[in-house]
Amino acid sequence: MGVWYATREDMKAELDFKETSRSNGRIDRALESASRSAEGLLHRRFYPQTATRYWDWPNEQTARPWRLWLDDSELISVTSLSSGGTAIVASSYNLEPNRSGPPYSRIELKLSTSAAFGGGSTHQRDITVTGLWGYRNDETLVADVDEAMTVSEADLDVTSSAGIGVGSVLRIGSERLLVTGKAMKDTGVNIDASDSLTASAADVSITVSTLTAAPAVDEVILIDSERMLVVDVAGSVLTVKRAWDGSVLAAHAAGADIYAPRTLTVTRGALGTTAAAMSAGDDIYRWDPPGPVRELTVAEALTSLLQGQSGYARVVGSGEAQREASGRGLRDLRESVYASHGRKARTRAV
Repeated sequence: MGVWYATREDMKAELDFKETSRSNGRIDRALESASRSAEGLLHRRFYPQTATRYWDWPNEQTARPWRLWLDDSELISVTSLSSGGTAIVASSYNLEPNRSGPPYSRIELKLSTSAAFGGGSTHQRDITVTGLWGYRNDETLVADVDEAMTVSEADLDVTSSAGIGVGSVLRIGSERLLVTGKAMKDTGVNIDASDSLTASAADVSITVSTLTAAPAVDEVILIDSERMLVVDVAGSVLTVKRAWDGSVLAAHAAGADIYAPRTLTVTRGALGTTAAAMSAGDDIYRWDPPGPVRELTVAEALTSLLQGQSGYARVVGSGEAQREASGRGLRDLRESVYASHGRKARTRAV
């Protein structure tokens, strides 16, 4: 599984897919394909990755010997820079373009310093840059760690799953993690003793027994065998959408346990980071892809799923007005996102 620019939950919200392993697999394949297609169209990878990369010096782009073009290796921040085995300190270079970066497309040595590229025994891999690569590192605080974790554990308990989906990139401390699955966990919250639910789609208010660890807006909860989507919270009262994810509407007694998908299956030490022990209460940040890129990924994945369901012979309209789907809206979206987030070719001097 690579990094996705949308989550399984994003897709299910668009399609109202049922929660089955079969539909999950189809959605996951579509998201993987759509994410790679977006990278191919836009000529860049957007996710943050810690890595060390190398450049020859001199090379074909040394018209200005103080400037290193990074080309497709776009940079968010630098940890260390060296050339010919000699470290170059941060005060001796600029990351450019400074008015719009990150991402940064070049490193320029300050002409007021004595720093220089070159000086190694050969030109090969003379320049070494260690840093955070990608488009931008935009993050949102979404939850806390709910239980201490060792470096080898792959199940992460969180205080809320509302902002986390399968496919999310999380950061806890210096470690990044990829969410590959979600499982239900007892929240410790119950339907209040004064309340109950009937088997009616119109019965949408739940009074909870405690506000501690209570479900949040956009969190999916499980009561008995019925899933519900929390759409609003007012004090101790949840407003929910019943029979969510294809579950069956049912009655629920006072005191029934409330579960939420707060146990995450994660890939540890992802994107160049190292797995580390975690403590309860540690902050969890979610990396957020650019909005247009996320929309394009969802659109591409939706098209793939719907075309697959129709044997790639999808039509719109009915009767005499029936016609093949033109894909015009998707083409317009591709052009719009390429204009706003595509990496354009630069012109080099000869």
